[in-house]
Amino acid sequence: MSYTIAEIAASLGVAFEGDGELRITAVAEPAMAGPDDLAMAMKPEYAAGLPDGAARAAMLWQGADWQSFGLQAALLATRPRFVMSGLSAMMDPGPGYGPGIHPSAVIDPTAQIGQDVSIGAMTVVDAGAHIGDGSVIGPQCHIGWNATLGTGALLHSGVKICARVTIGDHLIAHPGVVIGSDGFSFVTPETSGVEKARATLGGEGNDQAQSWARIHSLGSVTIENNVEIGANSCIDRGTVRDTVLHSGCKLDNLVHVGHNVVVGEDTLLCGQVGIAGSSVIGSNCVLGGQVGISDNILIGDRAIIGGGSGVLTNVPAGRVMLGYPAIKMENHVESYKGFRRLPRLFRDVADLKKAVSKLTGND
Repeated sequence: MSYTIAEIAASLGVAFEGDGELRITAVAEPAMAGPDDLAMAMKPEYAAGLPDGAARAAMLWQGADWQSFGLQAALLATRPRFVMSGLSAMMDPGPGYGPGIHPSAVIDPTAQIGQDVSIGAMTVVDAGAHIGDGSVIGPQCHIGWNATLGTGALLHSGVKICARVTIGDHLIAHPGVVIGSDGFSFVTPETSGVEKARATLGGEGNDQAQSWARIHSLGSVTIENNVEIGANSCIDRGTVRDTVLHSGCKLDNLVHVGHNVVVGEDTLLCGQVGIAGSSVIGSNCVLGGQVGISDNILIGDRAIIGGGSGVLTNVPAGRVMLGYPAIKMENHVESYKGFRRLPRLFRDVADLKKAVSKLTGND
């Protein structure tokens, strides 16, 4: 796979300067780039590594003096990182899954398989399942009973889609994803200690031993178009209604979406985010790594939750939050500054006490 600089520029809609016929076979970091690589020197600090490599061409920022780096050609973009999205798609060699249906795949006769579908080794497709045209199913996957998978899906190895799950077009699911496992729903015969603790804000807790009765998950999971789910993430089915991921959601690795949760369009959930049952996350939100959302919480559109935060109350639209419990980021930053000043404050108070004691003769 190779492209000329002129071909890359035309495909990405960016300007180039220098030798447009120079051919590129891969991308690389500046210090590691060879003569056939496009060096990704998208900022001046990255470009500082160009002399350590052997790149003849680079992706640079708009207005960069590309010739001063000894290059023969350059792509110049106003937003190089965004352009990298299209460039990486051009250069991606794909997952390497073979075409057609592997002989070891087990497909129920009632399953509907679209055109140009690839199904890998030891994958199981259950009764009534539907796989859309152009989908690629890697090895050791499982498509459950009456599950629907739209067109152009890419399921990497070991993805499990459980019964009755409905998925739109162009899903990307990375290894180990589980969609449609039962929700974590249990109840006690009498009021539990957890319910008492919540009602009394910790004033009461467990006063007797109780066993847990399982609430079955009668709902399922609905995922709309253009959703990507990272490795080993889990999306639980709803108790009565479906858990829903709207179009354009992007989930990192190890994300857990609990039962009945609704995630709005184009929302980003970073690594190890956990969303408890029945919470609603708005559209265009960003939840940083290890954010925890309590159950029955409403997060407004465009909210940003900083990494490691614990959200225990509703968040208004557009709010930026940080901390545990999460508060407005600007307030958290001021609190943290105050916390760092405490040792000095303690020393100052101790010095004042000594001075007062001397003045009053109580030393």
